[in-house]
Amino acid sequence: MSAKLGMQAKLYRLSLGVRAAWPGSGAPANLVELGNVKDVTLNLETGEADVTTRANNGWKATIATLKEGSVEFEMIWDPSDGGFSALKDAYFNNTSVALAILDGAKDVVGSQGLWADFSVTNLTREEPLEDAIKAKVTIKPTYSAVPPAWVTVA
Repeated sequence: MSAKLGMQAKLYRLSLGVRAAWPGSGAPANLVELGNVKDVTLNLETGEADVTTRANNGWKATIATLKEGSVEFEMIWDPSDGGFSALKDAYFNNTSVALAILDGAKDVVGSQGLWADFSVTNLTREEPLEDAIKAKVTIKPTYSAVPPAWVTVA
């Protein structure tokens, strides 16, 4: 097993069609890499239910409940970039966008990550004097006919 670098990870957008279940081999057609991203953070958490009883011998006991996911990243504010425009439009139109957040390329067997329809919940524009205008983006899984899934390229 080898370590992977962040620059080897990929963020893909489904450019055409409606998101379906991840295929048994390869990756879905029409996945387009979002190259205009940096510093991607995939947050995965679960809620908790307290199941402590007297039989736990003084230890608190917890069971994981609903999973939560969010993805945070930066993009150069570039309205001519198709991926940026798709996310900006999804934010302003309250529509979803299908994305795969993978730890490698979509054509590399073993690459894995989250595949879901996302809602853009944050689109913050930063305008530093000595740097490019950037967007800080947060996306979260949204209501969909196909639930979010952790997938592996086979």
